[in-house]
Amino acid sequence: MKVYTKTGDQGTTALFGGTRVPKHHIRIDSYGTVDELNSHIGLIRDQQIDPRSEEILLHIQDRLFTVGAVLATDPDKATLKSGKDRLNIPRVDEEDVVLLENEMDRMDAELPQMTHFVLPGGHTTVSYCHIARCVCRRAERLATALYDIEPFDQYTLKYLNRLSDYLFVLARKLSYDLKAKEIKWIPKKLD
Repeated sequence: MKVYTKTGDQGTTALFGGTRVPKHHIRIDSYGTVDELNSHIGLIRDQQIDPRSEEILLHIQDRLFTVGAVLATDPDKATLKSGKDRLNIPRVDEEDVVLLENEMDRMDAELPQMTHFVLPGGHTTVSYCHIARCVCRRAERLATALYDIEPFDQYTLKYLNRLSDYLFVLARKLSYDLKAKEIKWIPKKLD
């Protein structure tokens, strides 16, 4: 099988299920941003981080492929009138969301209490986390816009929301582990 198909040369692409849409369709932008996020998470995983975080990030990358599959599926072809899954696509579920929440709680227990917003940076690995967090928020914004037009499984949205929180806590944990300085954002006082 060749990587190139030439079917997109006129600016369209196929959704899972075969429907062709313009490459600038919000559905394509949504799952393309999730793919971008997955690449950023791979970059974090490639850094010198603790084995537990590396394992969780690998699990997250797997789940993001699932999120991408949900977003890439034509909703008219995803389910039968009976409500059964026609295309047999995987789903994220409550267990996936709970894993992120448990990991955040575990990391938070080791960290000093946060009293201010923190400025991104302090170490390259931490900065990668903040970039991934921002891309995750963009993916969530695009997915919610798509959801307003063509609803899909709500756990997909919940997962993206929780994942951005996880990436923020991971950035703080890696700052702590790497002994990087966390710079507090203290708003300038108005006269």
